[in-house]
Amino acid sequence: MITLVNINRKDKASETKGKLADLLLSAVDETINQIFKEEGAKIIFDFIESKCHLKLEEIVEKPEVFSVGLERMLKSGAIVIEKMILKNLYSKLGLKFEEKEGYEFSDYIKELRKR
Repeated sequence: MITLVNINRKDKASETKGKLADLLLSAVDETINQIFKEEGAKIIFDFIESKCHLKLEEIVEKPEVFSVGLERMLKSGAIVIEKMILKNLYSKLGLKFEEKEGYEFSDYIKELRKR
């Protein structure tokens, strides 16, 4: 019986992580496409995948790699894009995004993964 409880906890955690991953991918895709349109978004996603070796579905597990890729491509504009993505993501989760001093994109994602 204890084993069943542990399995259920793992399933619940996997389900929550999967939901976060889906919502994050959706927020990233929507935000990047809104700003750069389809052609620009494709260039950015291709760059991150080929130069940073990060598949988009891995962003929730490796948000710092995603940030580095955006920064390499967009320089200081990456921070603005990341905040827009986070606002979109928090909205999808029914949460209010509040900036925290010293927090980077990956810190917010890691915090959400723990919830």
